[in-house]
Amino acid sequence: MNDGYEDVLEAIASDSPTPGGGSVAALSLAHSYALATMVARLTLKNDKWAEGHSISEKLLVQCETGMPHAQELAVLDAESFDAVIRAFRMPRGSDEEVSARKQAIAKGYLEAANIPLNTAQVSLELMRSMFPFASVCNANAITDLGAACYMAHTAIVIAILNIRINIGFMLEEDSAPYEQIVSLIENEADDLLSLTMNVINNRM
Repeated sequence: MNDGYEDVLEAIASDSPTPGGGSVAALSLAHSYALATMVARLTLKNDKWAEGHSISEKLLVQCETGMPHAQELAVLDAESFDAVIRAFRMPRGSDEEVSARKQAIAKGYLEAANIPLNTAQVSLELMRSMFPFASVCNANAITDLGAACYMAHTAIVIAILNIRINIGFMLEEDSAPYEQIVSLIENEADDLLSLTMNVINNRM
């Protein structure tokens, strides 16, 4: 089970600024997909939970593409912030160099905000799917679905932290749309977590 996992944890724990919180958000999402996949498979495995078979099949399709995408987002997040660091190290000995550096920094922060935004949006899509699934999934794996829901919500919380720190370096006219989107995602995610956990707790 630990093959390769220890390397990921050591990379996060290193004295390098990347991979950091944004990558961990994406990895949290990957874990959510993995848990949701397990619950869907356990639901399909037993005819006792036939009512949940249709939604299980749909969820499996979503997770099949979502899990590798989440892992890719973890890599992209680290790469995007590495680009910001490189931009800050650019020379500024002339007006042209100062201008090029400024543009590179702005582009870097834009990408550094877009990657966690993608993580948050995809996490929300998964939470939307898990809410109706909670009512019909295999009851023996209900706490695993609860864990998946919490992991997706955690991915959103962490991603939003990263979005907000990055848009703080943008011009106000560039950052305003991000804040609006983030607020909508945040509110819906909180509502979905509460609704889904109510269903899960009632089935325990």
